[in-house]
Amino acid sequence: MTRQIDLVADLGEAFGDWVMGDDDELLEVLSSANIACGFHAGDPRIMDKTVRECAARGVAIGAHPSFPDLVGFGRRSMDLTPNEVRTDVVYQLGALSGFAAYHGARVEHIAPHGRLGNLVATRVDYAEAVVDAVLHVDPTLIVLAQNGALEDAARRAGLAVGLVGIVDRAYEDDGTLVPRSEPGSVLHDPEEISDRSLQLVTEGIIRSRHGVDIPVQADSILLHGDNQNAVALAHTILGRLKSAGVEIAPLRQILGAH
Repeated sequence: MTRQIDLVADLGEAFGDWVMGDDDELLEVLSSANIACGFHAGDPRIMDKTVRECAARGVAIGAHPSFPDLVGFGRRSMDLTPNEVRTDVVYQLGALSGFAAYHGARVEHIAPHGRLGNLVATRVDYAEAVVDAVLHVDPTLIVLAQNGALEDAARRAGLAVGLVGIVDRAYEDDGTLVPRSEPGSVLHDPEEISDRSLQLVTEGIIRSRHGVDIPVQADSILLHGDNQNAVALAHTILGRLKSAGVEIAPLRQILGAH
């Protein structure tokens, strides 16, 4: 059986005239996109353009909700209640769904961003708040998550779950990500990252910063669009995977094949 993997990146992470990443070039490589919904980046014009380009190129659309932290790019901790997390996710998911409908498309998955994305892996109350939002807005959405509380809560609720491997971030021995505040938390070497991608897909492991091989099941590989040389890196990974006989496919197709 041919191995398949979804290749996803965070897109639409601009605001007004301020631009981050080369979304147009990345869209040539990706099968899915996590699109900023206005709280850490993105605005109505950028969301509209990003959704339009995804729809035109057949790239699956995903919501990338965040803490309301535009200045901190969604990477700072905020003392929100679970109800605030729930309503913030509903708000952002609703906005992106509106643009998707306008362009004759639909939101396929949800993947919390930044600090919220980290916390939903460990905080059951936040994880359940995200799941509650999904259940009441669109229970057909795929929840894209790392192993942890969000995955568990989504499965308990009967939602479809896709597991993500983050190949350009360093891992701790317990499978959590090294905080961005620490040196070496973000990887930049294309060969190292492409090696990690291939090992993740073909062997189901990713190496921690201390050299421990961690078992990681992944349906999707995430690249950060704000990483240095993200486009070149995406092409390098795509080439390595294809040369190993790995097929790039949207997340829903991969989950349907399980």
